[in-house]
Amino acid sequence: MTIAPSTLPPPPVENDALPQQGPDAAFLARLALRRSTKVAHLTSPGPEGETLDAILRLGARVPDHGKLGPWRFIILSGDNRQAYGRKLAALLSDRGQVKDAERLAQEEGRFLRAPLVVAVVFSPVESPKVPEWEQMLSAGAVCYNLLLAANGFGYGGCWLSEWVAYDREALELLGLSAQEKLAGLVYLGTPTEAPIERPRPTAASRVTHWEP
Repeated sequence: MTIAPSTLPPPPVENDALPQQGPDAAFLARLALRRSTKVAHLTSPGPEGETLDAILRLGARVPDHGKLGPWRFIILSGDNRQAYGRKLAALLSDRGQVKDAERLAQEEGRFLRAPLVVAVVFSPVESPKVPEWEQMLSAGAVCYNLLLAANGFGYGGCWLSEWVAYDREALELLGLSAQEKLAGLVYLGTPTEAPIERPRPTAASRVTHWEP
């Protein structure tokens, strides 16, 4: 079933009264079975146009102490995916860091593994009240919300960081400032096969109840 973005409620404006949300079995069932799709299992088509706009809008509805919006999106799609990959390959080659032609070719095609990649950029805002750590958590929530929103439209997604996230020159090529960091690369596309459950820690094993 295809869901049209126009079926979503319009974006509320500040001070709008939002409807109270009651129990939702379908929503809980989706969360209970949430699973990322491996990048190797993503293919075209990916979200675009109004659907992509809706996914980004939903992804941005996250807790945000101070209403700072300390994040932004960079979209890698079409030929731009390979163009950025070529810049990364050239960077590694010029450094002498990678000389193997096969590995360089892999770098050139790094972002061709999915039809769309959303780079979620953490852009900290100077604030006397909101620590940078809390702003960073908000950016991480955006990455997760993107996965949920894309899944709601029937797409698969995978949140990765990879070496690019920790290399300042690679980040500069992507358009990040010296103060910004990469919260994640969210690969989106159509799943070619159903995901398989992975080992997970039980929540109960991570719970303690504080007592005075």
